Amino acid sequence: MLIILLGTALLCALSVVSLFVGSGSIEAATVVEILGKFITGETPPIGERNTDELLILDRRIPRTLLAILVGAGLGVAGALMQALTRNPLADPGLLGVNAGAMLAVVIGSAVMGSSLGFSHVWLAMAGALITSVAVYVIGSTGRSAQSPAKLVLSGVALAAVFSGVSLAISLSMPQVFDRIRFWAAGSLQGRSTSELETIFPFILAGVIIALLLPRAVNALSLGDDAAVALGGRPMLTRVIGLIAITLLSGAATAAAGPLTFIGLIVPHALRMLLGPDYRWLLPMSLLAAPILMLSADILARVVVAAELPVGVVTALLGAPVLIALTRRKKVRDL
Repeated sequence: MLIILLGTALLCALSVVSLFVGSGSIEAATVVEILGKFITGETPPIGERNTDELLILDRRIPRTLLAILVGAGLGVAGALMQALTRNPLADPGLLGVNAGAMLAVVIGSAVMGSSLGFSHVWLAMAGALITSVAVYVIGSTGRSAQSPAKLVLSGVALAAVFSGVSLAISLSMPQVFDRIRFWAAGSLQGRSTSELETIFPFILAGVIIALLLPRAVNALSLGDDAAVALGGRPMLTRVIGLIAITLLSGAATAAAGPLTFIGLIVPHALRMLLGPDYRWLLPMSLLAAPILMLSADILARVVVAAELPVGVVTALLGAPVLIALTRRKKVRDL
């Protein structure tokens, strides 16, 4: 409970800091005044807002909420992925969801010939869904059907193919590369309430589904035979878990691009702190991942004069941690 209280306080503090930090230099007193008007409902209509009001109300607030949603989606999806594959270093990207979402956005940008906008969210969700179905179909046929290793190998293979196709299209069509380059690097810059409203139902549905699975996932983590002996249904658990991962990862990727390490580091670190019980790991991932995501987004705004994509910061933070984790004896023994 102490960890939950401290985590909640830290998330609230980071959310407040996020509203005061950005590429535009706005005085703290001005931010407080604008937020005060926003809370009391005295803000002018969008067409009558000045530059500072537009930056705070239409950019920083949606961006802060979006960072929290994206972090929550990736964190819970990562914990669930590690449970279904029984691999503490698994990541939602192993199922190819990110690569499928990116391919759909690249194809959509090439066909529609316009800049990324509201439609790319639906394109990314469609790509994530198609990829998840393909991974499940491939992984559930033949011998050892629906084994964790087979699902992961299917996802890795499809991710490699989809990433190669996306790269080929982008390199052969420079205008497509120019449209998607910031999104592909993982960025929350320029996001508005439209993306926030679009992905919120998917994140909410995925979180609800995931929070209904801890007992089944605990049984599954012991192995299929042990899960069946305890009254579990491994096949059904994997199908439902795959649906939740698709919703969470697809929506997060649609909003912020193919981010890495958030879904890997947070569940693994929490497992070292709290133990292997997913009745704690899933809810705590829902709290801890937004903290890491929001921290990375704040650093991305201030670390250099020109704002960095948040995906660059998460990679710089995550790579050393991943190296340290892989050097641990318990990880080497997996």
